[in-house]
Parts: sequence; C-alpha cells; structure tokens
Amino acid sequence: MSKLQRVFLIASCILFVATIYSLFFLRPVFIILFFVFHSITIFSFCYQCYSDQADKAVSFNTYRQDIGLEIAEMDKEIKGLSQELKEKVEKIKELNTDIDYANAKSSSIREEADRMSLRIMHLEEENKALKRENDKAKLERSKNSHEYGALLPPITGEEERETVNIIEIAEQAKNSLLENAKAANLVVTVSCATDTLLVSANPGRLLTLFRNIIDNSIKYMNRAGSLVITISTIGDDIFIVLKDTGEGLPTEETKYIFELNYQGSNRISGNGLGLAQARAIVEYYGGTIYAKSTVGNGMGIYIQIPAGGRV
Repeated sequence: MSKLQRVFLIASCILFVATIYSLFFLRPVFIILFFVFHSITIFSFCYQCYSDQADKAVSFNTYRQDIGLEIAEMDKEIKGLSQELKEKVEKIKELNTDIDYANAKSSSIREEADRMSLRIMHLEEENKALKRENDKAKLERSKNSHEYGALLPPITGEEERETVNIIEIAEQAKNSLLENAKAANLVVTVSCATDTLLVSANPGRLLTLFRNIIDNSIKYMNRAGSLVITISTIGDDIFIVLKDTGEGLPTEETKYIFELNYQGSNRISGNGLGLAQARAIVEYYGGTIYAKSTVGNGMGIYIQIPAGGRV
C-alpha cells in the first residue's frame, strides 16, 4: 500500500469516527460535512488504488463492493439511530403531558383545599357568634331569672333530663302541626344525614321548642312556601337550623323576636310568648339561639345545644 493510500485510509477512518460522534453530539450540518469528507476520502482512496493497481481490476471490484456494503451498513446504522432518537422525543412528549396533567390535578386539589378552608372559617365564625349570643343570653338570664324560670314549660314524664333522639322529636312536632301547615300552604321538612342524634334533655320541652318555632312560621309566612329543619353535629354540639321562605322581618327587628311579649311589624295575633319560651328552653340546656332575617328572604333560626345537655 502506498503512502498516499495510507493517508486516505487513515483520513477516512478519522472522518468515519467523527461522523459517528457527530450523530450523537453535534448539529446535523456537521454530520453532513463529516459524512461528505469521509465519502470523498473513501473514494479518493479507492481511486488511488485503482490508479496504482489497474491490472488488478477484479480485486478492485471486490474491494469496491466491500466499501458499498460498509456504506449500506452505515446507512442502516444511521437509520437505526434516527429511529431511536424519534422514540426518545416521543417519550419526552409523553412525559411533558403527564407533568401537565399532574400540575392541573395539583391545582384542582389546592382549589378544593381553599374551599374547605373557607368553609371551616365560616363555621368558626358561626361558632363564635353562637358563643357571643350565649354570653349575652346568660347575662340577660341572670338579670331576669324569675321571668326565665317562669317561661320553661312543665316537665313531662318523671325525668328532667333523659337521652332522647332529637330527630324523632322534630318529626313529632312537624306531624302534630301538619294540618295547620297544610292550611297555610307550608311544607315542613326535617333534614338530617342520620336517623339518630342523641341529646340529654326532657323530650316534652324539646317538643315544645320545635312546635313553637314551626307554629311561628305558620303564622307569619303570609304566603305559600317551605320550612326546612336541618339538624347536624358540630363537635360535641347539636346544630339546628330552621329556615323558612316567608316574608321575613327587617334586620333591626329580628334581634328582638326572642324577647317576651315582643311582636314585630308583621304581628297578626298571639302574645309573643312562643319564641321567648323557645329561647328559655335552649338556654336552660346550655345552648344558644339566634335569628337572621331580611325582608323578602324568609326567617332563619339557628340553635346550638350541647349533646350532653346543660353545661
């Protein structure tokens, strides 16, 4: 082999290695350049061999075939590398899609957590309001203890306090006033997530509590509508909401509806005893009661009673 042949051969090997290296680490333009220079050196080497050994045509043809096979193998390898690169790109795209989905899911979870936090804050505010009303009620009760005791209905049965199902008591009160409610076009509903919520109290007094509030809605709704009694638990307390769809009262009048003998601007009959007696019952068992109303939006009465009774 001549010196020039060795130069072309060494150069072609170097360029071949450079071409393979560029497939993984360099830009396409370098791949093309190295491949072209490699091809040139290969063909230059072949031409030199042909020039020097024209009399060995058969051997040259065989060598040329070998070179063609090498090039074909290189093309095959390049195609394989290209396919592998495409597969990796697809995997990266799929990974990005999964990341986007995870981010969206995380955002949804954060929003749900924010809503739950707001709900907890609202419940805490409601609880603080109940405590404030309780403190106020206890102060008023201490000033009017004789009047407070006189408002309590007599005990039914032998026990002042026993464990009773407050859901059943609410249903009894609703059924006892069912005909009056129908006559007033009022639909009364008791709603609770369970069939049993136990509280320590006198069943007769609890029945009077519900009857007085239902009767108040029957009298003052002044239009067809509904009264929904929702009973639930918050911690160790029973929380009761009685919300009707009547005409309601102005906000400045609502805070006085539990006062004895008070009648608002919508008074029609009665002596103002019912809601005052309801307050006396609730406070006797260590609970709180307050009302919210605006004209045209009905009346809502909110009650909290310790499940264990008086505290």
